[in-house]
Amino acid sequence: MEDSHGGRAARRSTRAASGSACCWALPTALLCAYGFFCSVRPSEPFLTRYLLGPHKNLSETQVFNEIYPVWTYSYLALLLPVFLATDYLRYKPVVLLQGLSLIVTWFMLLYAQRLWAFQLLEFFYGMGTATDIAYYSYIYSVVDINLYQQVTSYCRSATLVGYTVGSVSGQVLVSVAGWSLFSLNVVSLTSISIAFATAWFLPMPQKSLFFHHLSSQRLSCEMKVMDCKNGAAVQDHPDVQRAPGWEDETKVPLNGQGHSAKKQKQKVDIAKVLKDLWQDFLQCYSSRTMLCWSVWWALSTCGYFQVINYTQGLWEMVLPSHSTDIYNGAVEAASTLLGAVAVVVVGHIKTSWAMWGEVALALFSLLIAAAVYVMDTVHNIWVCYASYVIFRIIYMMLITIATFQIATNLSVERYALVFGVNTFIALALQTLLTVIVVDASGLGLDIFTQFMIYASYFAAISLVFLVSGICSIVGSYRRQEQVQSRSPESQ
Repeated sequence: MEDSHGGRAARRSTRAASGSACCWALPTALLCAYGFFCSVRPSEPFLTRYLLGPHKNLSETQVFNEIYPVWTYSYLALLLPVFLATDYLRYKPVVLLQGLSLIVTWFMLLYAQRLWAFQLLEFFYGMGTATDIAYYSYIYSVVDINLYQQVTSYCRSATLVGYTVGSVSGQVLVSVAGWSLFSLNVVSLTSISIAFATAWFLPMPQKSLFFHHLSSQRLSCEMKVMDCKNGAAVQDHPDVQRAPGWEDETKVPLNGQGHSAKKQKQKVDIAKVLKDLWQDFLQCYSSRTMLCWSVWWALSTCGYFQVINYTQGLWEMVLPSHSTDIYNGAVEAASTLLGAVAVVVVGHIKTSWAMWGEVALALFSLLIAAAVYVMDTVHNIWVCYASYVIFRIIYMMLITIATFQIATNLSVERYALVFGVNTFIALALQTLLTVIVVDASGLGLDIFTQFMIYASYFAAISLVFLVSGICSIVGSYRRQEQVQSRSPESQ
């Protein structure tokens, strides 16, 4: 009899484990498929060539100073409302919005002809970029926190592989098969349409980080924080501040009506959620270490976006694509893969980032400045390609370190908040830089002068963090000396 009970218990346990695996495997697979097909855009490395070429016949001033800046303005304007709407609508509708925005973008890229149409295209592309947050945060609402690290690696790998496949296939189709850039855009539109169709099959999440919470017995399993030092998950402790809107399980009414009313109250109590978010914001940025890494994140991401956005324009000026073959796709693929390798390597480096982090940021920022300077001054396409690869590798490596330092000892909710704030500040700075340097209504500088300013920008970042790092190290050694000098006195 006992064996029979034990056998039934074992079967139930096996079925539960199988069901749990199915619960996270299906949405993860669907989301990875969406991320992969959404990133397979073989035409993207050749966008500037396409716009300046006979297909659209736009001028350099129109492309660089009137069309491309619209993406920056749109991204900034949409980021905050999209950040809140993503959580409030529970992710899936915003994932669908991203797919739809990218479909509209590439459809217009195929058939638009007027300047205002291309500016509208950039607005939709900005919407597609702003809604990218839904892709990376959706999975956290449908899997257990113990699987966060695993599913995050799957989702990011899917986009990385997709981007690499798109870049390589674009280069092969242009250089070997002789396809037109119009045909590459058709392939990009087809791939994005497949991604959009895949997104419809994603299950609708029942909870989100800020606005929607589970008030059932699952709450005790959901309220955990990440132990980022060893990658494990630990149960939430009473002393750990919970995300805005979390309620104690013992306060939840046992009857269904009370539960429904409570859930509805949580959904509509937006003012309380925003107030709690503000308190979390103040507490997060009161840490000097958090502030330091966040400042570098915002400043460097601003410069990175600018360089990435206008690199194709620089290459076009160094070596016009109508006169020779170009290898933009191959370079994008190489920089992505080598950057991924650098990210893996840096994950195994053991050092005291608390002490040497700012100096490391200063030195590597100086290397970034040097790479951008070489791209701007040495008018050789192969030197430009090599400098661009170095630029991306260093940035991807440093942003990984910054992400880890910021995420350490933060709950998932607070990390999402800090990530959103840092990105918003980066875009605000980029908008200011674009208005002054790039936009036709501002200085409207040529591409070479722009890159000289970007190189100087990274050099200034390097100087700021070098001074701050030296002050931190000196202060740390002085504190150690004071502690050592007091030790004999106490004895």
